[in-house]
Amino acid sequence: MPEPRFLLLSDVAAELNVSDSQVYHMVRSGELPAIKVGGRGQWRVERAKLEEYIAGKYAETAAWVRDNPLAEREAD
Repeated sequence: MPEPRFLLLSDVAAELNVSDSQVYHMVRSGELPAIKVGGRGQWRVERAKLEEYIAGKYAETAAWVRDNPLAEREAD
């Protein structure tokens, strides 16, 4: 059975190991693309968009690590 194209915010939270409210904030701020569906306007995140978001975070982290190297410990 193929993975679903769209995820609930709770599914995204589980994937990222963060709270539902953190994912809701990411969606509402535009950091993580999502759509509203149904009469109640429930949020859904496309799996491909989540994967793009994760890849972008890897790139941001790599750039931060590159620009902020660990300081060498002085020899005692």
